[in-house]
Amino acid sequence: MASRPKRAWQRMLSGRRLDLLDPTPFDIEIEDIAHGLAFVARWNGQTRGDWPYSVAEHSLLVERIFSHAHPDSEACWRLAALLHDAPEYVIGDMISPVKSALGQEYGMMDERLASAIHRRFGLPAVLPALVKKRIKMADRISARLEATTIAGFADTEARRLFPVPALTAPQDWQITLRPPAETRAAYLARFAELIALMDRGH
Repeated sequence: MASRPKRAWQRMLSGRRLDLLDPTPFDIEIEDIAHGLAFVARWNGQTRGDWPYSVAEHSLLVERIFSHAHPDSEACWRLAALLHDAPEYVIGDMISPVKSALGQEYGMMDERLASAIHRRFGLPAVLPALVKKRIKMADRISARLEATTIAGFADTEARRLFPVPALTAPQDWQITLRPPAETRAAYLARFAELIALMDRGH
């Protein structure tokens, strides 16, 4: 049986070197996150259109859904929604069957990365249960919309796999497909807006 490596480094374009097994906030930069997520395709790339639907684009939609559903939510929790899939900038977006096959190791790595990312940007390492639940619902609404709009799922199948309350019907939301550079810029712009709101105490 192979021994577990003591280090698992990823070098970023910023020059940072992130240890995936023991990440620290000091090695995390939003530019690396935005760049990585803009080039990671959702649904393993199995989507319609001339551009892949990236995790960055998905994250922008989830934050928009979350903010619409909870307009009085503090800016920090909106930022948490934007960053909900941020660990995937280094570990990729694995579809649910693969995550299940990998077991706890993948989940633990994701949690460690999420904790470091949260601390880097002024969020609690572990989100409050209610906030996490609300973000998960926004994520499910987004997944249902993506499934029927660009991923080829029939509506009945999407309803079964991604159940959402009637009051949050996903047909009200639009899917955006655009070049990675544009998505990266939009992600960074929304991040800057939320950080500014947090700095002003909103």
